[in-house]
This record gives sequence, structure tokens and C-alpha cells, in this order.
Amino acid sequence: MPYRKEQFVNNEIYHTILRGINDEMLFKDIDDYYRGIFSIYEFNNAASVDIRERREIRKRIKKANEGPSFVVDERDKLIEVLAFCFMPNHIHLLLRQIKDNGIVGFMRKVGTGYASYFNKKYERKGYVFQNRFKDIRIKEDNQLKTIFTYIHTNPLSLIEPGWKKAGIKDFDKASKFLEEYKWHSYLDFIGIKNFPSVTEREFLLEAMGGVDGCRMAIKNWIECKKKIEKFPEILLD
Repeated sequence: MPYRKEQFVNNEIYHTILRGINDEMLFKDIDDYYRGIFSIYEFNNAASVDIRERREIRKRIKKANEGPSFVVDERDKLIEVLAFCFMPNHIHLLLRQIKDNGIVGFMRKVGTGYASYFNKKYERKGYVFQNRFKDIRIKEDNQLKTIFTYIHTNPLSLIEPGWKKAGIKDFDKASKFLEEYKWHSYLDFIGIKNFPSVTEREFLLEAMGGVDGCRMAIKNWIECKKKIEKFPEILLD
């Protein structure tokens, strides 16, 4: 990973994107998506991570929590994952750094760990991700809300390519698709349990005006064909 002149600042929020090399597919089947989600959870840990060991720990925790007592899985977190969206050839992440060099360490672990899995599964060698992830620092509340909506409407390009310029033809279809798209954090924000342990949602829920505010932001964005004019720098993809 090349040297980055500007250091990430603790407690600040960043929109980051990790893209497949030459825009190649990162997720070819459902197991790849699950492994990607597993990666952004498990590699958010300052300690070294052994995926097999972590799987066994998760199994023990799940079994223990089926009984009368509740066991918490302790991790020494590098960052907070505020929101995410997995697309076939790239990943959007909204992150808040909580440890020095946390974002760099986290992104390096995710990139290396998933690449190892991917290369082994598909019997390939070489890079899986582009050389360095892209990022933009979030500087104000309106930008944060815009990013939240932008990340979670990204999957619409899978059913209506070019919708960001041409608009959405069928709002009900688009809304239903987003509420059924498993590989982003929007479902958990609107009360549909999906991957609740991956994200820290309290801050964004308050900023967005709760579940109703999240839904309304998505609705307005789609129906009004809202263009990204004030914050063009968020267009990382």
C-alpha cells in the first residue's frame, strides 16, 4: 500500500472504497459475499486474526448465547463500521477511526485476508484489489447524510444501470429491491435484522432522524433524481 501523505484522524469519519483490480469481480457467489461480510467484522481487531480460530469462537459464543447467559465477543477494535455496501466489483465503507492508524490497519487486513481466500478458492495468483483504496473525509452533517444515502442506493445500478443520470422508472420496485438487497447495511438501519453486529448504528440513526428518516432520505433521493452537486468528491466510484 503506497504511502499516504495525509494521516487519518481519530474520531473522524471517512467514506472509503475498495475496488477489484481492473474492476474484476470480487464476489462471484453467495459464499464470497458472506466471507466479505465476515472479513469486515473479524478483521476489525488490533490483535492478529486467525479466521479458522475466529469461526470456532463464534460458534462457541452462538451456542452459549442460546442458553440463559449471554457471552460477549471481545475485540480490540481499530475502527467503527458505520455503514457498508458490497457490490460485485467493489466495497463501500463508512468508517470512524478509533485507534491510531486504525483505518490503514483495518483496510490492509481486510484486503490481505480476503485476497488470500479468493486466490485459494479460485486457484489464481496475484492482486485481487487495486493498489490503494480511495477515501474522503466527511466534514459536515449534510455531507454525512448524503454519503449515507449514496452508499445505500448504490445497488440500484444492478437493476437500472445509468439511473443516477436518467432517474428511476419505478420507485416501488427500486425501494423493494433496496430493502431486499442483503449485502449492505440499510436493512439493519430500517429495523430488518441482517448483519446487526457488523455496524455501529446509533450515531447515524440519530443523524438521519431514526428509521423513518433513513427511509425518507432514500425515497427523496430516488424520486427527486437528486444530483450530487454540493459534494462531488464523494463520487469515488
